[in-house]
Amino acid sequence: MRLTVALALLLCGAAPSALAEERASRARVSANGLYSVRSVDVGVGKCRLEVLKESGPLWTADVCVGTVDDLYFASNDGEKVWVLYPLVEKGKPPPTRGKKKPKGSSLAWARVMVAAQFDRTGQKLQERRLTELMTTKQLSEVRQLAHHLKWLEGTLGIPGKGPRLTDAGVLEFEPVGVQTQRLTF
Repeated sequence: MRLTVALALLLCGAAPSALAEERASRARVSANGLYSVRSVDVGVGKCRLEVLKESGPLWTADVCVGTVDDLYFASNDGEKVWVLYPLVEKGKPPPTRGKKKPKGSSLAWARVMVAAQFDRTGQKLQERRLTELMTTKQLSEVRQLAHHLKWLEGTLGIPGKGPRLTDAGVLEFEPVGVQTQRLTF
């Protein structure tokens, strides 16, 4: 009887983790309609970036390049992926040894990566920081939460057009208070 109860408790404790479902980001289609891309969370600290074609996977990389809540865009050849991070953790000022703050440390919160491009191996090819997309004056439009930033129109309750791919395969988006930005594959 004790063995049965112990076995039942063990199975109940192990079952939730064993039966946990994968979570996936919204799949987005390339501009030419041939490929789609998504990120799949397969467990704690384990992710998979997938580029699919209609007949099945084109390639997968076992790498975490974002979360399922980030936005993924595939190139027209299916070889590269841009990731936009609409909710990012604030940057921290560099450590100081004296009482004097380094020049520009008040903007450390904005020096965060908000976009990155990856290849089929999950290798980062290029990245964009918020300070590269916005001027110091425009940064006042960014929605600052306690530990995170919301910077991208059309996402997370910020009005505006959401990020999109043009027919030419160019990723277009609007940071808050800024004209359209473009990223090419």
